[in-house]
Amino acid sequence: MELTIFLKGLLIGFSIAAPVGPIGALCIRRSIAEGRLSGFISGLGAASADALYGLIAALGLTWLSGFLVDQQMWIRLLGGLFLCYLAVATFRSRTSSSTESQRSPNSLAAFVSTFFLTLTNPLTILSFTAIFAGLGLSTIAGDYLSGGVMVAGVFLGSTLWWMLLSGAAGLLAPRLGTAGLVWVNRLSGLVIGVFGLAALGSLL
Repeated sequence: MELTIFLKGLLIGFSIAAPVGPIGALCIRRSIAEGRLSGFISGLGAASADALYGLIAALGLTWLSGFLVDQQMWIRLLGGLFLCYLAVATFRSRTSSSTESQRSPNSLAAFVSTFFLTLTNPLTILSFTAIFAGLGLSTIAGDYLSGGVMVAGVFLGSTLWWMLLSGAAGLLAPRLGTAGLVWVNRLSGLVIGVFGLAALGSLL
């Protein structure tokens, strides 16, 4: 029983993380410009936030999920503004031909930024609730052991995706010179900026 729940959680975590959005763009950019470790740590931030939202849905904490959904306008506003800030910072980011300078990321900042960005989408809770119901997992609400096993599966499934993405993106780094990294920063900044403006525009 617990193994089945864990495997379902693994599938949910992987499928929730896989769609490429602003977090994916950040992970790819950091994997190329700062090294695969930075990209992977960025992914861990998103995976941790997914696991937290999964935990809220798994334990049936409707009062908390309802509160977050009710406040989604302000939360998404903060997320949209932060995305726009990251877009500008990424677009203007300087590159160096020095490998050492490219491989000295701020791990805490990488983790916190993606953790915060993932949390700014409270509708993720509703996605988890719908998926749980579809897979017959809604019955585990209030069962702390089963909920914990499921959340562990969600976290590891999401982590697996970010490990694969950062690893694949990191393979491109040796093929890019300084000019290539400049364009990676600019393209990533534009993509992140589009998502940020879209988040702000959805509030109108």
